[in-house]
Amino acid sequence: QVQLVESGGGTVQPGGSLRLSCTVSGKNIININTASWYRQAPGIPGKQRELVARCPSGGVANYGDFVKGRFTMSRDNGKNMVYLQMNDLKPEDTAVYYCHANLLIEQPIRMDLDYWGKGTLVTVSS
Repeated sequence: QVQLVESGGGTVQPGGSLRLSCTVSGKNIININTASWYRQAPGIPGKQRELVARCPSGGVANYGDFVKGRFTMSRDNGKNMVYLQMNDLKPEDTAVYYCHANLLIEQPIRMDLDYWGKGTLVTVSS
């Protein structure tokens, strides 16, 4: 069974930093095709989940406009890990951050499937 588990969330003051991690585990994972981080601000009716960063396999990450050079996404394909380094955090970055991955799975035929983690809460407050 495939699982994505985020960690590293917490409370930080404005201007601070956090590093989120996403562990991708399970049998029959051949490859992480595209990995992404999304976020959703809590308690705001109708607020959509928004893309923070996305990184294809072997490619370069691209970011939401609001990131403005503050966040860096990286991958360790050998360990099936995905990271999001967040610097200069602002109160408006407060949200639940979700890891998403499109995986090449062999069950036994090969297919591309999407998976989500349950999220980790980041709170930026003084």
